[in-house]
Order: sequence, then structure tokens, then C-alpha cells
Amino acid sequence: MLERRCSREVKPAIRVRTPREIRSARRPRRHRCWGHLIAAPLWPLHGANLGTLLRTCDAVGACLAVPPLGWVNAALARGNTLQQPACVHRVGSPLHWLADERKAGTTILGVELADEAVRLADLPTARRRTVVVLGHESTGIPPEALDLLDGAVEIPMIGTGSSLNVAVAGSLVLYKLAGLV
Repeated sequence: MLERRCSREVKPAIRVRTPREIRSARRPRRHRCWGHLIAAPLWPLHGANLGTLLRTCDAVGACLAVPPLGWVNAALARGNTLQQPACVHRVGSPLHWLADERKAGTTILGVELADEAVRLADLPTARRRTVVVLGHESTGIPPEALDLLDGAVEIPMIGTGSSLNVAVAGSLVLYKLAGLV
């Protein structure tokens, strides 16, 4: 227990902002598509990861691109804890979508262990439209998609695991690309 040295009441050193103060400090929210950053977990394994990424996308002003799998819509509905519309792009073939994005001039970055990968700490803020490709939790980004990448991002790890789960890895990279860390 801390002892009080005087009879005056001590104010806390940190004041937590109210939800209203936080909302009023943010940029206006009415949008159809943020468009600048897109998280693309195109080969998802777990629905919980999609919900977590959706929440991160909202936090950093990004969109989420998802593949046409039957369970994805239910996972997104469960994961949207904000209870408001989110920017979700439903893509057809992941490979065709990535190729089209690349032709349109979008930077395509994969979160993958690769010889040429940029360490997360060295990743610059995205200055133009950027898609962050996230692979399957077990097998990573398929080889046929690797040819569509402009670059790769590596998240260094000290522990015994070889990778983080898709939602955590995607969240780290999105925050860095958004210039928020």
C-alpha cells in the first residue's frame, strides 16, 4: 500500500479520454472505401482471424479483401464487434484480383519469410494504395501468388515459433504501413 504524505487528494498522473472525446478527435467516418490500405487474408483458415483483422482495419483506416468462401460472411458478421458497416471487398479469384490490383498500380506486399523481405521495423509508411497479402496460417502465401508480390515484409521473432497468427501479423503490418507506430 502506498502511504499518503499529505492530506490533499492526489490527482492521477494519467487522464483517460472519454469515448466522446476520442470520437470527436477522429477524422470524419462516412466513407464507402478507405482505399489506401487493404488487408488481404486471401487464404484464411480461421474465421476469428477475419473478425480481428476487420477490427484492425477500422482502427487504421484500411479495408479488408476476402475470398469467396461460404463461411466468410458469417465470420465477418461475428467479428464486426463495432456493429457498424465496415469496408469489405469481396474478391473472386484471389490470384486474378491480385493481378488486376497490380496492373492498376497498387503496391502488393506479402507478409512472408523471404530472403528479400524488409524487416517490419524498416517498413516505411504507405504513400500510395497498398495491398497487404496474408497467407494461410500453415502454408503461407501460395507459390503462384508470390510472383504477384512487389515485396515482402518479415516480422522478426525470437521465440520458437516460425510465424504469428494471421490476424496478429496483419495487424502489426497495417499499423506500420498506416504510420501509427
